[in-house]
Amino acid sequence: MTDSLGFLTSPAGEALLERLATEDLRESNHLRLLTLLRRDYAAADASAALELAILRQKAVSKFGADAGRMFFTRDALEQASDPLARAYRSNRIQKTCEDAKATVIDACCSIGADALAMAAVGLDVVGLDLDPLRVAMAQLNAAALDVSATFTESDVRLTLPPAEAVFFDPARRASSGKRLHHIEAYQPPLSLIQEWQHSLVAVKLSPGVDLDQLADYPGEIEFISVEGDLKEAILWRGEGLTGLRATRIEAKGVHHFYNPTREALPPAGISTPRGWLLEPDPAILRAGLVGGLAADLNGWQLDATIAYITTEERPASSWVRAWRVREWLPFNMKKLKAYLREHGFGQVTIKKRGFPMTPEEVLAALKPRGENACTLVMTRWAGQPIVIVCDDFTPEQIGGDGPADEEGDTC
Repeated sequence: MTDSLGFLTSPAGEALLERLATEDLRESNHLRLLTLLRRDYAAADASAALELAILRQKAVSKFGADAGRMFFTRDALEQASDPLARAYRSNRIQKTCEDAKATVIDACCSIGADALAMAAVGLDVVGLDLDPLRVAMAQLNAAALDVSATFTESDVRLTLPPAEAVFFDPARRASSGKRLHHIEAYQPPLSLIQEWQHSLVAVKLSPGVDLDQLADYPGEIEFISVEGDLKEAILWRGEGLTGLRATRIEAKGVHHFYNPTREALPPAGISTPRGWLLEPDPAILRAGLVGGLAADLNGWQLDATIAYITTEERPASSWVRAWRVREWLPFNMKKLKAYLREHGFGQVTIKKRGFPMTPEEVLAALKPRGENACTLVMTRWAGQPIVIVCDDFTPEQIGGDGPADEEGDTC
């Protein structure tokens, strides 16, 4: 695509992209469109234009209407941060820097998504990347969105320029596409930040990062979910930054649950299922804060190793999804089948945690019949397998703050 970028930004290329924006770009139409376009355009230019048009459609979920003016590669788009996550992160960097117009280096900036988000909150951003195509696209994206940021082809493994802060987003996939699970296999490796003396360093990590791998990296580790979907982890290194934080971002606000140490909070008391069954936000799970959340909600855990919480009353909390408990039974397939038949439960949703069978295996064994609906939660209580029968309804999120406060770009 490097050779075709000049064409895509030419009047002819812009006209072709405008035309393709009105076409049906479903995969079944690709061959027809390419065949048609190659009558008037070089094969490489036609392919590059079609690819960019497809990516612009896919990018709407991350960039909204701006996607129609931006430039992407397929890998860069897949790795671009969630829009709410990058906006939240940019604001936190801006608030942490003492100077409202502080300079921030975006190390491994790719097509500039995070750099542009940081520039949008007033930061002076310098994006660095080793890939000349992505640097060129970042420059085009800044111009398209009328955002001021500087992008330069540079190897971040060399000395970084002075700045108040660095945002570092190393690649977490190998060139083959395989996920890289160890922080020292990242490209570049996380150990690179040990050489940086900037006041604030924020590193985007895989949300599944092994916390034991971060033992030699002081700072705060934050797990971020957006509307209940775990998106990323961030290592924040700077003065006064420590501990574990779960952050939930939703349209109506941002919620934090904070532990000043990196030790997982102890489990809450153990109880049989009470009136309500609660499933914590995945950021709470990854930050090891289930026990603290259960205590804050006046609840109990079913098992010290299981992340379900049970309470007498339904809590007003954005941190959990809630199901009303009808009944619970020690797990026995024959007795469970009889129970479902007796109550006419034929529309059955299966959830599981800490249970050996898959939902598909459970449903195949139960063969439920009837008009009534329920949710079966297959899990453990005090180490023993149980099934919890819950009312089948869409768990409503009820607003409320947490108790304490408010994939990577290739380099």
